[in-house]
Amino acid sequence: MLRAPAALQDRQARRRATVYAGLLALSIALVTVSDSAPLREFQKGIGFAFAPVQAFLSGTTRGVIGVFATIAEIDQLRQRNAELLRENEELRAENQAFLESQRELKLLSDLLAVKTSVTYTTVAAQVIGREASPFQRVISIDAGSDRRIAVGDVVLGGGAALVGRVVEVGPDYSRVLLISDSASTVIGLDILTGATGEVIGRLGGTLTMQNIAVTDEISVGDQIVTAGIDLGNGIRSAFPKGLVIGRIVDVREEANAVVQTAFLEPASNLDKLEYVLVITGFRAPDLPPPGSTPEPSASPSATPTAGSSP
Repeated sequence: MLRAPAALQDRQARRRATVYAGLLALSIALVTVSDSAPLREFQKGIGFAFAPVQAFLSGTTRGVIGVFATIAEIDQLRQRNAELLRENEELRAENQAFLESQRELKLLSDLLAVKTSVTYTTVAAQVIGREASPFQRVISIDAGSDRRIAVGDVVLGGGAALVGRVVEVGPDYSRVLLISDSASTVIGLDILTGATGEVIGRLGGTLTMQNIAVTDEISVGDQIVTAGIDLGNGIRSAFPKGLVIGRIVDVREEANAVVQTAFLEPASNLDKLEYVLVITGFRAPDLPPPGSTPEPSASPSATPTAGSSP
C-alpha cells in the first residue's frame, strides 16, 4: 500500500524530464536554424505583411493617447480660464471701488471749495432720502438740530448752486424743499442785464422765471442768481445774494403781454444730490418800515449858500 504513491511520483518525474528534454531540443533546433537565409526571408515576409496592421495599431494608440492628452489640456485650460475670470472680476470690483472713491472724493472736494468760498457758517450733510413725486420734490439729510440746523436755512450744492431750504428739522435729520418743487419761489437776477423775476419749480425738475418785465433783455445762456431782494411785497428775501440758480434755456413772450417768462436749467443736478452744505449763519437784513423814506445824505450841494434861507 505504500509503493503505489512512490510509483506515481516516479512516473511524474520521468514525464517532466521528458518534456524538459523535448523543449530543450526544440530550442537548440530553433537557434540552429534561426540564422538561416530562408528563415530570415520568412521573418521579413511576416513583418512586411503585418506592417500595415502594426502602423494602424500604432496610430490608433497615438490617437487614443492624444485624445486623452487633449482632454487633460482642455480641463487645465478650463480651470485656468475660471481663475482668470475670477481675477478679472476681482480687478473689476477693485476698479469700481476706486472709481467710486474718486467720484466721492471729487464731490467732497467741490463741497469743500464751496465751504471756503462763502462767508457764512455752513454744515456739511449727506443726502439720506429722496422724495421725487410729481407733486413734491424733497430730500432728507443726516443733520438736524444736533448740528444747529433750523427751519428756513438755505441749502447749497456743488459750485455754490442753490438747492433749496430746510422745511423740517429733527434731532438728527432735516428735510429740504428743493427749488424745483412747485411750492418754492426764489427771486432771480440775470447777472448780465439785471432783469429780475420769480423763479418757481415745475413738474419734471425744470424751473421757470416768471413776471420778467417785457422791457428787460434776457437771452438763452444767461446765468441767473439769487437777487437777495424783495419785489415790493414787504417780505424779506430768504436767500443770500449771488447764489447760482441756473441758466436760461428758453424765453417766451406772449403777444401784447407786459411780462415774459424764461425757462431755466438748474445749476445743480437736483435729482442726484449726495452731499450738501447748509448755511446756518444767514439772517436776512431788516427792511425799512412801509412808507418810510431814507434820510438824504449830506453833500456839498446841500450846503446853504449866502442869502438863502435856513
